[in-house]
Amino acid sequence: MLDKICQLARDAGEAIMQVYEGAKPMEIISKSDDSPVTAADIAAHAIIVNGLTALTPEVPVLSEEDPPAWDVRQGWQRYWLVDPLDGTKEFIKRNGEFTVNIALIDHGKPVLGVVYAPALKVLYSAAEGKAWKEECGVRKQIQVREARPPLVVISRSHTDNELEEYLQQLGDHQTTSIGSSLKFCLVAEGEAQLYPRFGPTNIWDTAAGHAVAAAAGAHVHDWQGKPLDYTPRESFLNPGFRVSLY
Repeated sequence: MLDKICQLARDAGEAIMQVYEGAKPMEIISKSDDSPVTAADIAAHAIIVNGLTALTPEVPVLSEEDPPAWDVRQGWQRYWLVDPLDGTKEFIKRNGEFTVNIALIDHGKPVLGVVYAPALKVLYSAAEGKAWKEECGVRKQIQVREARPPLVVISRSHTDNELEEYLQQLGDHQTTSIGSSLKFCLVAEGEAQLYPRFGPTNIWDTAAGHAVAAAAGAHVHDWQGKPLDYTPRESFLNPGFRVSLY
């Protein structure tokens, strides 16, 4: 199953890159929440949803680009959670830091996850408590790693006062910034040790990266110390959280 989902992510990534590398100006539409959407988001969404429906017709799909109403999904215990193009702002900036995110949720937990960065040609995946990174045709298992001082990874496009205050109180550390769910993956592969998040995210932004980070040995908890939970609820918003070694 994991290999098939990886291939689905690559197929979606190929469609995204056709728009990304196109000679025409990129058409950008603002959704009701003022977040941007492009033809690449829509193309990737269609590929992933059609692929998942063919692979597992009994498992419903929640995608950012067409989320079912609350009365449809409130009883779901097992479902696919998809962000066809995470980091649309980075996509528009053409800095390569955007991903395809696909996660399988089972009783509130992300038990399988794939994060594919098509411009960087890097794929992260996780299932059954193990996580991998695939680059240049080489697939290797990854795990978290301690470092002193720790490297803290933060969002490239989203900063806030709470984060600035937190970093000031953190003690000796270094920081780096990157877009999309790649922040989870940097912790998972041991390149970074902490990803704190105070600003808003949606469940499709985090589930696949959460799966990869957790399988690599990281903890993904809200600021009260509880694991991020994907049990269906009316709001798609996550609480603030941190991805860390402890």
